[in-house]
Amino acid sequence: MQRVLEPEVMDSWEEAVAYDAMDFTEVNAAFAQRSIALAPTAATVLDAGTGTARIPLLLCQQRPQWQVTGIDLAENMLKIGTEHIKNAGLQQQIVLELVNAKELPYPNAHFDLVISNSLIHHLPDPLPFLQEIKRVLKPQGAILIRDLIRPANQETLDALVESIGTEYDSHQKQLFADSLHAAFTLDEVNQLISQAGLQNVKIYQSSDRHWTAERSFEF
Repeated sequence: MQRVLEPEVMDSWEEAVAYDAMDFTEVNAAFAQRSIALAPTAATVLDAGTGTARIPLLLCQQRPQWQVTGIDLAENMLKIGTEHIKNAGLQQQIVLELVNAKELPYPNAHFDLVISNSLIHHLPDPLPFLQEIKRVLKPQGAILIRDLIRPANQETLDALVESIGTEYDSHQKQLFADSLHAAFTLDEVNQLISQAGLQNVKIYQSSDRHWTAERSFEF
């Protein structure tokens, strides 16, 4: 099945509110736990495509010595995320910035851990972003990237969309279908990671709809 691009940025207030209302609790919790397992107890962390900052909140509630920078190009997502951070009292640990992930304003070898959940499928060409990860990450730094896998055919895609449950409305199901269409295959991800020069990264299918690329911090 050919890749079909979706908008790189979802930035209307309505879209941001609808996205924040979707229940990703289980998926986000699993992602946060894996992030914590890969990195030191004290770490500087970049979350690329942070959305409404749900994952940084989970991380900092469990890792009080982490400093997390969350970036996104969706200003309304960041506005909602800022409110979440204030409500949790985590302003000292989490900073949100309106930043293009393909042009990071951070120094070389700056972060102990770079994470990204469900950003790659939004990018027409993820290679510049992956090259930026390599640049801003410390040589021994950890990586956790997770995103959707593009199904092999329409039948598989339709089955995945139907499997997400009746609590999602038709618009939310269409958003999920569009994201699956825009996603990459495992072979394409392997090629991109290799082209970016990111070494010792384990790439694998982590669910019926997700791939994961990870590397542990080298102490």
